[in-house]
Amino acid sequence: MDKQLQTSREFLKDNIRQRIDFSQTPQNRRVPPPPIEKPWPQGATTIPLPPLDKAKFAGNIDLWLAIAQRESCRFYSGEPLNLDELSLLLWATQGVRLKLDEGHALRTVPSAGCRHAFETWLCVLNVDGLEKGIYRYLPLEHALLFSHAPEQLESLIVSATLGQRFTGDAAVTFIWTALPCRMEWRYGLAAHKVIALDAGHVCQNLYLACQAIGAGTCAIAAYDQTGMDRLLGVDGEEEFTIYLAPVGKKG
Repeated sequence: MDKQLQTSREFLKDNIRQRIDFSQTPQNRRVPPPPIEKPWPQGATTIPLPPLDKAKFAGNIDLWLAIAQRESCRFYSGEPLNLDELSLLLWATQGVRLKLDEGHALRTVPSAGCRHAFETWLCVLNVDGLEKGIYRYLPLEHALLFSHAPEQLESLIVSATLGQRFTGDAAVTFIWTALPCRMEWRYGLAAHKVIALDAGHVCQNLYLACQAIGAGTCAIAAYDQTGMDRLLGVDGEEEFTIYLAPVGKKG
């Protein structure tokens, strides 16, 4: 077998766990865990999202029907999302149900060791009540943090997704970045496979929540790594894009 292929396949296995001295992980050396949420600059603009118990949605759907009808959607009607709908999608994918301490929180999706190594960024193009731009979700506050508003954002997101034009037609694109240190704190070199597994849990919840509001999404794993990280303004080393999914109302 080709050596590179064999090395890549090895990533999918769990043999590395038998080779790690877990007594030397930061957790077992009693190093404090990385924070649940990245800090933000003092005085930055935050936008509270509608509480879920007060939100109003255009539609509702039985869970079994949502699962049965789940499909990838690359064509959108051009109708905007509203803040109630965006609030639901963000809560469903990374919402916090209970903060346990500074380094741990129970969320709406499972994560290895309760580590939740992701930040959620949004490329907003067509959401009522929000200007076009790049935002970050603050799960502890259930709010958005405005980051920046590049010119020609539609073209930039299409370019960063290797010409997949439906990202420029979406109302919003969810972009998940990984902060590996959160998972490495507990698992060391065994962290990286489970980060990838956790990303799948998050995106599946997005698919099902989209079904509930008459929207569609399509998971994307093919993108320009440097271009996407640059669009978000992350360093590409301690935080980098790992997965994304555009969302829009179905036509």
